[in-house]
Amino acid sequence: MTISERLEALREELRREHLSAFIFPTSDPHNSEYTADYWKGREWISGFNGSAGTAVVTLEKAALWTDSRYFLAAEEQLKGTEYQLMKLKVDGTPTIAEWLGRELASASSKEVGIDGMVNAASSVKELIADLRREGGLTLRTNFDPLARIWSDRPAIPDNPVEIYPLEYAGEPAREKIARIRKALREKHADGMLMAALDDIAWTLNLRGSDVHCNPVFVSYLLISSKDATLYINKEKLSPQVIDYLRAEGVGVTDYERVRQGLKDYFEYNILVDPDEVNYTLYKSVVREMVEEESPVKRMKAVKNEREQAGFRSAMLRDGIAMVKFLKWLKPAVEAGGQTEMTVDRKLTALRAEQPLFRGISFDTIAGYEEHGAIVHYEATPESDVPLLPKGLLLLDSGAQYLDGTTDITRTIALGPLTDEQRRVYTLVLKGHIQLELCKFPSGASGTQLDVLARQALWREGLNYLHGTGHGVGCYLNVHEGPHQIRMEWKPAPLVAGMTVTDEPGIYLAGRFGVRIENTLLIVPYRETECGQFLQFEPLTLCPIDTSPIIQEMLLPEETAWLNSYHALVFDRLSPHLDADETEWLRVHTQPLESAI
Repeated sequence: MTISERLEALREELRREHLSAFIFPTSDPHNSEYTADYWKGREWISGFNGSAGTAVVTLEKAALWTDSRYFLAAEEQLKGTEYQLMKLKVDGTPTIAEWLGRELASASSKEVGIDGMVNAASSVKELIADLRREGGLTLRTNFDPLARIWSDRPAIPDNPVEIYPLEYAGEPAREKIARIRKALREKHADGMLMAALDDIAWTLNLRGSDVHCNPVFVSYLLISSKDATLYINKEKLSPQVIDYLRAEGVGVTDYERVRQGLKDYFEYNILVDPDEVNYTLYKSVVREMVEEESPVKRMKAVKNEREQAGFRSAMLRDGIAMVKFLKWLKPAVEAGGQTEMTVDRKLTALRAEQPLFRGISFDTIAGYEEHGAIVHYEATPESDVPLLPKGLLLLDSGAQYLDGTTDITRTIALGPLTDEQRRVYTLVLKGHIQLELCKFPSGASGTQLDVLARQALWREGLNYLHGTGHGVGCYLNVHEGPHQIRMEWKPAPLVAGMTVTDEPGIYLAGRFGVRIENTLLIVPYRETECGQFLQFEPLTLCPIDTSPIIQEMLLPEETAWLNSYHALVFDRLSPHLDADETEWLRVHTQPLESAI
């Protein structure tokens, strides 16, 4: 079916159900950022495959909302369809409710549909209020038109689940559950429904492969003061895994029985995170509800000593692969025949040679020149371009290792650059370094640090609209919260033991993009009369290209940081490289002289 045919099939169902519009988010019953193919309904109905966006279809029009990471990609993918692109956070862009209020002002039906199983309770409640304000529109949540019109819809994945070894997890599942129960008591809650797939995987020390690049499995976990029940397709569990769960105090029942489990829940009250639990399950709760953030998010975000050691080991192996790749890259480009897709495959192959490699942690972004300005660009056979010995290649990539997850971006000069490219590169590097230099009190929010990565850019009238940093899971999802570093207010405190990325960038449409990213660990700095102060330890081990730098633009402290970082990279990686690779690394980590 073409997009037009899919829209017409949808509209037939809307007319049959007396609905004037339907809303398709990018989510699943667990409010996941990345979803299994079964729940990629927004992509199926619109053709847009970015990881963030919402499609809205009325009987006469269609529109898609997405953020700045996907503006260029969405424009390209929506060409030839009736979809209008709505750019989030851009002046003049209406909200979904505002747009529907205008479009349905004269409609015979004022009812809008949304599938309550794939929308978080908090977002649905907010949408209900917003629609009511826009001319009294109402929201129906118990209908999924895709069940009727998506004839070749993939099945819900049933891949096997595996036990995550304690030597990497660092804490038994039963002890994590005990900590969760203690946190629940502090919130005056007797139990909780856990819906986030990475939280469940972390809690139970299990991993899966139900979602591309994310080692999670489709399930729910219901914890009471005495019991814990995993709701999952039992076919995914071997007898060994079932025995393991029983020993950790966890029972198992069918995935589809979670609603019945909520009705049978016997405690006085239950904690439900409305940002995590979908609206349908939220409305299924019959006991008194404690609406609070899940305590598991912050527990998982603080890595224990074993997890921190695993990150350092994984980053070492990832750095070895990166050096081998970077040493190969420029000569290969000069020889000809390399494209965005071939260098992606080369890097993945080099990572796959490393011990404990389990796959990539997200689809690689290899954007050459103007493609680098597309924040979440992914090369396809149709868009793939040859790499030439000139200009910039933006390479954002990562891997899943059994002991850690990596996320790194390097922007590489393949040859001569323009003055504008060198200036933008240096400004982005300055922002990256200033954040890494930061010392801050424990409990500060990432929003309070964000300006450090942007101040040099702002002085030049430049800015980027994505976040500066996100948490990274331990052989889990590459994007992990609740903490972030970004302009928008995110109150989650930064504390020792958290991982977070540092990835400022600038994207000039039709010309080029620059982003430089390390994954960092938050560690103690010093204790003073004003309390505990923290700093960042770079976990990523890979040289930063110095050839584009305009040295006069760097402050002495920025040059000193870069030299210190490159000395660390050389000291850690060189013992694991052959003679030629070590010499290459020595040349590319040579200290810069301060120009000031």
